Order: sequence, then structure tokens, then C-alpha cells
Amino acid sequence: MGEDLDEIEGEGNGKGGSKKLLIVIVLIILLLVGGAAAAYFTGLMQPVIDMVLGGSSQTTEEAAPENAIEQAPGVPDNVGFVDLPEILVNLNTGTSKPSYLKIRVSLEVADQLKVPEVEQMMPRIVDNFQVYLRELRPEDLAGSEGMFRLREELLIRVSAAAKPAKINDVLFKEMLVQ
Repeated sequence: MGEDLDEIEGEGNGKGGSKKLLIVIVLIILLLVGGAAAAYFTGLMQPVIDMVLGGSSQTTEEAAPENAIEQAPGVPDNVGFVDLPEILVNLNTGTSKPSYLKIRVSLEVADQLKVPEVEQMMPRIVDNFQVYLRELRPEDLAGSEGMFRLREELLIRVSAAAKPAKINDVLFKEMLVQ
């Protein structure tokens, strides 16, 4: 009877040990899979993948010629930029306390060949900006929504003033509301 008790206790310890071993093995496998996934998504595994697949894949930087100018994706090759002079205007506060807006912008022209035409129309563009900006209130410029609205309004005005040339965007270089 004492021997039967030892066998039962021995069987219990064996099953508990094998369950613990199984849990440890599963945890190690999960850690390895998780680590491999993390290495893949962070790009640390890319050299290993390239080596396994034959190493023939080149990145776009290696494939490009050395003298080529790198551009942001989605930007056309022949885009041009025109800097406007700094504009300083009084804002419409409705009170005797003055408020000012100082702004410097750059225009993104769709075709570099049209840049001289846009520069020739610069007095008209600046005039349109001055007239619009003087009617703004300081609260019109508050937050990202105000900046977005200002960009859209300036783009409408500059597109009308530089009509044959297509203006893609108005880029803020500096903006100060005081």
C-alpha cells in the first residue's frame, strides 16, 4: 500500500512537470515569433530577407543615379517656387487696440516655365493679399482651422491674379499675429 502511494505521487509530479515544461516551451515560441514580427515591422529583418531572397533587390536610393535630384513622392519634376515679399497688415479688431499680422509665403507654381509670369504679376498678387488680410480678425487666424481657411482663401486669390499660370499651393514660411 505504501508503494501504491509513492506511484500515485510520482505520477502527479510527472504530469505537473510536463505541463510546466509545455507552458515554458509555448512561451518561448511566442517570444520568438513576437520578436521576429517586431524585427520585421521595424525593418531590422530586411537585410536577412534580402540575403535569403538572393540579395538582388535594390532600394530606390541605390538604383537612382548619383547626380539625380531627389524629390518628395507625388511632387512633379517641373514644379517651381516663388517667394512673396513680407506682408505686414493691421487686422480688423473693431476696437482702438491695434493688432498686426506679419506673413511670409511662397507660392508653388505647377510649371517652372511659368515662374517669370507669376513674378511679373507680383504687384497684383500682393495687392489681393493685402486687401483680404486687412479684413481678417485675430480670431479668424486662431488654430489649425484658421490656418487652413487662410491658405485656401489666399490660394483662390493668387490663382485669380496669376490666371494663365497654375498655382498648386500657398506655403507659409512665417506668420506672426500680434
